[in-house]
Amino acid sequence: MRTLYPEISSYNKLHLPVDDLHTLYIEESGNPKGIPVIFIHGGPGGGTSSAHRRFFNPEKYRIILFDQRGCGRSTPHSELHENTTNKLLEDMEKIREHLSIDQWLLFGGSWGSTLSLLYAQAFPDKVLGLILRGIFLCRKQDIQWFYQRGASAIFPDYWKEYQHPIPTAERHDMLSAYYKRLTSDNEIARMSAAKAWSIWEGRCSTIDPNADIVDHFGDPHFALAMARIEAHYFINNAFIDENQILNNCESIKEINTTIIHGRYDMICPIEQAQALHDHLPNSKFHIVRDAGHSAFEKGITDNLIKTTDSFALSLA
Repeated sequence: MRTLYPEISSYNKLHLPVDDLHTLYIEESGNPKGIPVIFIHGGPGGGTSSAHRRFFNPEKYRIILFDQRGCGRSTPHSELHENTTNKLLEDMEKIREHLSIDQWLLFGGSWGSTLSLLYAQAFPDKVLGLILRGIFLCRKQDIQWFYQRGASAIFPDYWKEYQHPIPTAERHDMLSAYYKRLTSDNEIARMSAAKAWSIWEGRCSTIDPNADIVDHFGDPHFALAMARIEAHYFINNAFIDENQILNNCESIKEINTTIIHGRYDMICPIEQAQALHDHLPNSKFHIVRDAGHSAFEKGITDNLIKTTDSFALSLA
């Protein structure tokens, strides 16, 4: 079973202003002359870490990481103004042009798979291939599953703690109730809601309980951006049309695509990956039988690295 590549340092870090408000953190590592690959993180609002460099052979890949608007090391932190899906797609194009890249491989998980698919549909000629994990189609049913009713039946104990900041009278619409608190002027209520929201996601992301992941999701800096930005996007249906991704798959059917999904993914149920594969019948579809949602579960990591190695050979 394959494991992460050894730790490496970045050779280039920059802060790229993309408008009068937002500045993005971008870094490069690996081989400056290698295959360009962009790591597209989840959330939205999740940010990147040094561990994300390790899914790629550093001798073969020019590895590009960036923090999307409002999260990670991008500024301003947890900012919602001018933070929409189309803006993120425009940002990716600005990064590609700034780094003088003609085409690149997209590697995205969860919300990162959403953004990868939307980017590929908007700019198919710029995409060398798609490596997608934990497919999130961002339909109303997908958002409702995790934030209203669905995962709540699998993790009722964790769900009780997720409900705790919300009065009983508002629990019929948890997304709206959380959005109200996450965008309020009450700092204590805002931070309490952010931690509860983020920890709920961290607890549900793996089959086996993982205290390190839960602690990461509970970190106040991480949680605030993750919760505020996710709630902002999801209350606006991710700023896309219902079923937009599946309805536009024809435009990317010729792109070499690999889909990797945990059988027991409770954040993004596997039905979403199956639906995408059905609309992209030429894609490779790997179901990881003993995994949930996280890229750092052994079976998913193994499949991801085998796939990046395979693309390195085919694109060489």
